[in-house]
Amino acid sequence: MAATMPEELVESPVSNTPTSSQAEAIPMKLKGRKRLLQSLQRISSSPSLAKMGRAPTSGYRSGGKGSISCVSLTSSGSSYGHSYSNSYSSQNSADFSTAPTSAASTPSPDFVHFDLKPRVRIIDNDSDSRATAPTSVPMPLGLRPSSKGLPLSITPEVSEVMGDYFSKPPPHLSKLKRRPNFDFWGEMPNEIKLEIFRHLDPKEIVRCSLVSKAWHKTCFDGQLWTSLDASEFYRDIPGDSLAKIISSAGPFVKHLNLRGCVQLRDKWGGEEISDACRNLVNFSIEGCRIGRSAIHYFLLRNTRLVHINVSGLPAVTNSAMKIIAQSCPSVEYLNVSWCSNLDTRGIGKVLEACPKLKDLRAGEIVGFDNEEFMLELFEKNTLETLILNHCSSLTDEALKILVEGVEPEIDVLTERPMVPPRKLKHLDLTRCQGLTDKGVKSLAGNVPHIEGLQLSKCNLLTDDALTDLIASVPRLTHLDLEELDELSNTTLQNLAKAPCKDRLEHLCISYCEELGDSGMLQVLKNCPRLKNLEMDNTRVSDLVLAEAASVVRQRSKRSSSPQNRPCVGLRMVVYDCQNVTWTGVREVLSRNAEIKRPNASSHTPSYPTEIIQLKCFYGWQMTVEEHTKRVLKGDLAAASRLERKWAEYMMSNEEAGATGAGARRRRRRAREAAMLHADEEEGGVGTGGIGRRRRARSGGCIVM
Repeated sequence: MAATMPEELVESPVSNTPTSSQAEAIPMKLKGRKRLLQSLQRISSSPSLAKMGRAPTSGYRSGGKGSISCVSLTSSGSSYGHSYSNSYSSQNSADFSTAPTSAASTPSPDFVHFDLKPRVRIIDNDSDSRATAPTSVPMPLGLRPSSKGLPLSITPEVSEVMGDYFSKPPPHLSKLKRRPNFDFWGEMPNEIKLEIFRHLDPKEIVRCSLVSKAWHKTCFDGQLWTSLDASEFYRDIPGDSLAKIISSAGPFVKHLNLRGCVQLRDKWGGEEISDACRNLVNFSIEGCRIGRSAIHYFLLRNTRLVHINVSGLPAVTNSAMKIIAQSCPSVEYLNVSWCSNLDTRGIGKVLEACPKLKDLRAGEIVGFDNEEFMLELFEKNTLETLILNHCSSLTDEALKILVEGVEPEIDVLTERPMVPPRKLKHLDLTRCQGLTDKGVKSLAGNVPHIEGLQLSKCNLLTDDALTDLIASVPRLTHLDLEELDELSNTTLQNLAKAPCKDRLEHLCISYCEELGDSGMLQVLKNCPRLKNLEMDNTRVSDLVLAEAASVVRQRSKRSSSPQNRPCVGLRMVVYDCQNVTWTGVREVLSRNAEIKRPNASSHTPSYPTEIIQLKCFYGWQMTVEEHTKRVLKGDLAAASRLERKWAEYMMSNEEAGATGAGARRRRRRAREAAMLHADEEEGGVGTGGIGRRRRARSGGCIVM
C-alpha cells in the first residue's frame, strides 16, 4: 500500500531521536492561534515542498491563491488528517517501512498521534458541482507568505490576531481582586448607631457595652440617655455602671427616675452625679438613700425642674422646699408624701414661689390644720390634683377654708357661699379620720370639675355627707367609699340618679356592710359604663351577679366571627360575701361563654365581645380563672364544658351532705364528679386544641 501511494504525499524525513543541540533549539510550545501561525510559517519555508513541486489536490480549486483548507491538510496541527507518508502512521503501512526520503530539515512532530477513526472526505466527481460550489476559503492577505522559504511578516493585523480573545485566559479563571477590609461599624454614621441602640432597653444597652471599645463608647453616649428610667431594672445593675451612665449622659438627660436605687448611696457624696446632671426636667429619687446636702446640691444645679418626686426621704426638710422655691420656679408636680421631717410651712414657700404648681401630693404630712396655709391654697386655686391621704391633722374647718375661704359671701336663695369654683379634678382624703359630715358637705357645689374622689376609711361619714356632694359632681368617674360603716343603700340609690351616672367607671364599696342588693341593682341598671366594681364583704347576693351578667350582655355588641376574641368589660370583686353562692358565679360563667344560636332574626351564631372578670371565694377562684382564660383564648366549648362539670360537682357535693337513704351512693357520685371536674380544670383539651395537657390517670409509680 505504501508503494502505490503518490510520491507527492511523501513528507520530509523526521528523526525519531533528536540530538541535544536540536532539543535546545526547540522553542517553547505555543498554543492557540500562535501555534497555527507557527505551523504555517514552517510549511511555507520547507525546502522539500519546493523541491517536490506538489500538485494541488483534485478536490480543491487551483488558481495560485493559498487557502486555509490546503494548509490545514498538510500541516501537522490540522485535525482533518495526517500525512500518509509519516513514519508514525504504521496502521496504514501493512508492517512495511514507511520512512520518508525527503530532506531532514523538516522538524519532527511534537507528539505521536494515532487517529483510530480518521475523518474521510467524500469527493464528488461531478465537475459541474465542483465548479459552482466553493470548496475552500481564500487565506487573508495579511496571513499569506511573501515568498517561499521566507517567514511571515508581522503586520498590525497579525499582531491583533495574536493578542485576541483566544490568547487571553478565560475570565472565570482569572483571580478576583481582593476587596480591601471594610469596617461596617466604623464607617457607619454615629446618628445611625444611636438610632439602632434606641430600640434596646437600658439593661440591654449596658450589656452591649462589653462587646468592644467602640460599642462601649457608643453605649455611654449621652445622646442615647435623654430619658433614664431605672425603676424597672435597678436591682440588676450595679451602682458603678448606673453612676457611669448618669455621669456620661448628664448634659443630655432630661428625665431621670432613680426610684428605689439604693446602690447609689455612696455615689451621691461626690460631684460625679450632681455636676453631670444640669438640664433635668423630671426628677424622681423616691426611696433612694441620699443625704440632705446631696439633695440640696442636686436641686441647686437643676433650675428647669418641672416634675419633682422626693417621697419617702427623711432627708427632705423645709430647707429643701426653700431651695425649690428659690431655684425651681417652673415646678408643676411635687410629691413629698411620707417625708417625716417636713410640714406645711415648707410646702407654703413652694406655693408662693411656684405659680404653675398643679399637682401636690403630701400624704402623711403634718400641719394641714394650719388655716393660713389652707387659705393660701384657696387664694392660689391652681391645684388640679391634691393628695392628702393619711393626714390625720386635717379638720373640717381647714377643709372648709380650702374650698370656701374665710367668711365668704352667702347667696340668699341657695344659702351657699359665692366663691369661684375650685379647679380640683382629683381629691384624695383617704383615712383623714378628723373629717365629719360638716367638712365634706362644704365640697358640694364647689368642686364641679372633680373626676376622682376618694373618701375611704373616713369612718365618721354618713349618707348626709354624700347626698348633696354626689348630686353636684357631673364629671365624676371614680368614687371610693371603702370601709364607711355608716353608709346605707340610700347613697347607692342617689348615685344611680346623679348626673354622673353616665360617666361612672369605678366604684368601690368594700367593707360597707350595710350595702346590699336594693342599692347595687339600681346602680348596675343606670350606670352603663361601669368597668370596676369592688363589693367584697357586703350584703350583695346572686341577684347582683345575674344582673351584672345581663347588663354586660346587653351593652356589648355580639360578633358573628368565632375568630374575634372577647375582652374584659367589667371586673367584679365579690369575695367574702355571705349571700353569694356558686349559683350566681355559675350564671356569670355561663353568660361569658354563651353562644347565641341562629334564629329567625339572625341566621348566623353570635359570640360575646365583652365578659366579666370575677374575683370570688378562694375555693372557687381557680375554676373561675381557668374558665376566664379559656374564654379569652376563644375556646368557648372548653369553657362551657368546664362550667358544666363544675356545676355537676357542686350539685353532687351538696347532695352528699344531705341525710337519709342512699348516702353512700351520693358520696360516691360526689367523688366521681370531683374527679371529672379536677381533670377538666387541669387542662381538658377542647375541640380547638386549646388547653394544657390532660393529667394521667392510669397506672404510675406506686410511691407517687
